[in-house]
Amino acid sequence: MNRQVKILLVDDKEENLIALDAVLRPLQQRLFKARSGQDAMKLMLRHDFAVVLLDVLMPGMDGFETAAHIKRLDQTRDVPIIFLTGTDTGSGAAFRGYAVGAVDYITKPFDPWVLRSKVTVFIELFRKNAVLQEQTALLCDLVQNDTVLSRNSRTLSDFADRLSAVEARLAGLAGTCSGDEGLRDTIKDLADQVAAMRAGFDTVRR
Repeated sequence: MNRQVKILLVDDKEENLIALDAVLRPLQQRLFKARSGQDAMKLMLRHDFAVVLLDVLMPGMDGFETAAHIKRLDQTRDVPIIFLTGTDTGSGAAFRGYAVGAVDYITKPFDPWVLRSKVTVFIELFRKNAVLQEQTALLCDLVQNDTVLSRNSRTLSDFADRLSAVEARLAGLAGTCSGDEGLRDTIKDLADQVAAMRAGFDTVRR
């Protein structure tokens, strides 16, 4: 559950990347850096990122265009994007950011503690989703083989306990981000997936 995750930092200015690195380094995760939208896309096709911190104002392919490319590909479309902008470009720019799929839009200079807190939520969500995928694969293997299923009541019990823990953790996360619509929607989507898995699991155990 405490496995390291990958975080992508995208900014055309090296000093901004260094500042982001300093802010997020205490989280002890794997930080990747890109100086352009093109470089960011190359990295995203090679790695699974928990979240992308994306600068809006970049030469060539700007942050909005980069986000649109990210959301267009099946492999990367579900990766959360937090937009960072160096100037207050107004509500129109923020609306455009949300329209292309961003979960948050932050104006620099930002509070390092707030940014770390937001990123931490997505780290937790990524970890929970990874565990759910692993447990789903395990459940499918058990269901496909009735003999194995009958011999593994302990495994099923362990799975039920883990599923309950994930449900409880998601409920706790939902309570901490009531004022953040993007985060709330992301957590709700994941909670819906867990609920569907719970329904299928309960059916199997009957």
